[in-house]
Amino acid sequence: MSDEIKQELEQEESNTAEAEEEVQQTQEAETDQTEQVVQTDETEKTEQQQKQEPTEEEKLRKELDESKDKYLRLMAEYDNFRKRSAKERLELSASVKGSTIGEILPVFDNFERALAAETEDTNYKAGVEMIFKQFGDMLTKLGVEIIDPIGQTFDPNIANAVNQIEDENLGENEVAQVFQKGYKIGDKVIRYAMVVVANP
Repeated sequence: MSDEIKQELEQEESNTAEAEEEVQQTQEAETDQTEQVVQTDETEKTEQQQKQEPTEEEKLRKELDESKDKYLRLMAEYDNFRKRSAKERLELSASVKGSTIGEILPVFDNFERALAAETEDTNYKAGVEMIFKQFGDMLTKLGVEIIDPIGQTFDPNIANAVNQIEDENLGENEVAQVFQKGYKIGDKVIRYAMVVVANP
């Protein structure tokens, strides 16, 4: 075998050895990289688990926030309930008062008729006047107002028209006569006035 062939064989063996070494180094490098990636993934997972698992302080803070929210909601609901109950009591009180006074009004009407009746007995007349005035003062104290719309434009919110007339001396839809006075407490009518309307 010639020296040249020997050299070529040795060169090829050397090249093969170097190639194998490079392959081995590449494999080792890839293995190292894979291990590093695995370690990084495990580290990230551990960190995520630590982040996902709240500390005792965070748990207590969350419970405190939830309790505070429930407390605020409960207070708001109670406040709404209290206001609603107060409003219902006022409405019920006004309704009961109006209903009771409505039952008494016919008696007041009769005293007014008795006062208008002619009599020669001055003591009797003075007594009826005194009772009528006392009755009227009591109604005023209770917040009752008389609805006497004579001479005003007819308003169906406070009066019922029981008759109609034509009168040139009166305006259009003017109340010409009041058969029965109406009464109200604030804006609530407890009895509508009974009226005659001119020129409807």
